[in-house]
This record gives sequence, structure tokens and C-alpha cells, in this order.
Amino acid sequence: MTKIKTAIIGAAGYTGGELLRILVNHPLCELVYVHSNSQNGKKVTEVHPDLIGDTELIFTDQVSTEGIQAVFLGLPHGQTKSFLEENPFPAETVIIDLSTDFRDESHGFIYGLPEVNSDKIKTAKKIANPGCFATGIQLALAPAIASGWAKETIHISGITGSTGAGKKLAETSHFSYRSSNMSVYKLFTHQHLKEIRQTFKQLNTNFQAELLFVPYRGNFPRGIWVTAYLPYGGTLEEARKVYQEFYKDAAFTHVSDHDIDMKQAVNTNKCIIHLQKEAGQLVIYSAIDNLLKGASGQAVQNFNLAFALDEKVGLSLKSIAF
Repeated sequence: MTKIKTAIIGAAGYTGGELLRILVNHPLCELVYVHSNSQNGKKVTEVHPDLIGDTELIFTDQVSTEGIQAVFLGLPHGQTKSFLEENPFPAETVIIDLSTDFRDESHGFIYGLPEVNSDKIKTAKKIANPGCFATGIQLALAPAIASGWAKETIHISGITGSTGAGKKLAETSHFSYRSSNMSVYKLFTHQHLKEIRQTFKQLNTNFQAELLFVPYRGNFPRGIWVTAYLPYGGTLEEARKVYQEFYKDAAFTHVSDHDIDMKQAVNTNKCIIHLQKEAGQLVIYSAIDNLLKGASGQAVQNFNLAFALDEKVGLSLKSIAF
């Protein structure tokens, strides 16, 4: 198969760097150019030094649309709409946006959660990649929502690594703040709740339960751990069967009968789920890597689907256990 001519717009940050690390080794992707306004003229390896020996690409601030079959947009939230207005790509170009701008499925975009929207993604030309917390929470709860179990308030907590805050330094992301520390932010108001509710309404038109989400900043670089629970009258075995059936065809989402930990998912494109039942509650744990399944890995998974490739191509990532 001829390689797919691809560009990355906004390739200097954490998600852009992760896209580069995946795509320079993707057997069916040809990276034509990588764009960055802030790093124009620099070698990619000056900004992402771990890629030495993998690429000789140089960042450019010029945008070319001709001949590009796929483009990944890693721009800051709120900038993608204006960028596409100024730089219209051909109708046949597959656009995968990693910002929040089109997750409401406006302007012809499809919400890119493969476990729910795989068939739509396969024919889409515009794909809105889900948020990191949104991915971990939706995959934790999707089978329960689809089964109509959520009739009351759902309690959710999630902790994310410092890379989730982006590469630009902020008071709450630097080492001195994060080390040996935890903190809550955006209590019950996190921006990803909007896209989560959208998916849950798609899965179950009667869904009305309140989502009370407590997001935590973690003292580690990467990974997301989600805990969610809701009242449940069935048995644990029944719940496991429903979850396993829901994800039976999922390439990267796995339901474990055993206790899980976050390191199982870090450096992979997996979501790993475990269920427990205690005190009349179904308790669901999910673990993902915020930069991979929560961002760039899932974007490449969507790329694979959109070009009728095996979902796993280029995404066999994990090389270490500890």
C-alpha cells in the first residue's frame, strides 16, 4: 500500500511530540512536514531530542494543503476553527483535531471515540479526538450507561499526570509544585463533562443522571486513573459479562478480572478496566495513558480507521514494565 501523505500542525508540544514518535515509525505514514510557529527552522530533534536518529524533519511555519491526505491538528484550544478557515484543506483530506473545538460534532466533525463510533469514523473526513479525562471516564461507564443502570447520581474521581497540563510551564505543573503533592481543580465543572454527556445521551437517550466529577492533579508525569461508582442491583459476574460483551471487538480496551494498576496502561494505547461490587455499588476503575489513549495514540487509532487500516498499526508501544 502506498504511504499516506501526512502533516502535523502544532507539533512542538507534548501531544505533537507523541504524534511524531508514533508516526515516524508508522509503516503506512509519510510525514511530509511538521508545523510549529514557535520552533520554525529548528530540527525536530532539537525540540524532541529523543527522536535523534529517527527523523531529519525541520519545523516549518508554512502550511501546505496540496497533496496532503491526512492532517493532525495539535493547536491550542480555540484556535482550530480560525486555522481551518485560513487554511482550507481539500475535501478528501482526513482532518483529525486534538483540540476541544469540534467535539460537539459541529462543522461536520465526528466524535472520535472508536469504542462507540467506529463505524462513523471509518467513513469520516473530519474527526474530533476526545479529551483525556473524557476517554477514561466514558470507557469506564459506557456499558453501564448503555445498559440503563445509571438512574441516580454517578460519582467519579480521576487523577492525571502533569503532562495533561501541557508543555507550557504553569504554577501547578512545575516539579516543585507537583512533587509529593496532590490537588483538586475544576470541581464538578471540568470541560470534558460536556462531551461525556453527549456520548452518554447517544448510548442511552433516556440518560439524565448527574455526573459529579472530582479531578485531581497527580505527582507523576503521565497516566490517568478513574474511579466511578453507581447503585447496581445485579451481580458482579453479570456486570463483567455486559462489559466484556460491550468491548469484545475493541482493539485497545480490555476488562480485567484482576486488580489493575495505572502502569499497565502507561506507554500504551490501552484502556484497562476492572469492576468491583461493594455496598450495593458497582465500582469501575479505568486506567489510560493521557498522552496516548487520551490524545495522540487515539488520534492515530482514528487515522487507521479512517484509512481502512488495522487499528493497531503503529501502536504496539510498550517496551518496559517499570
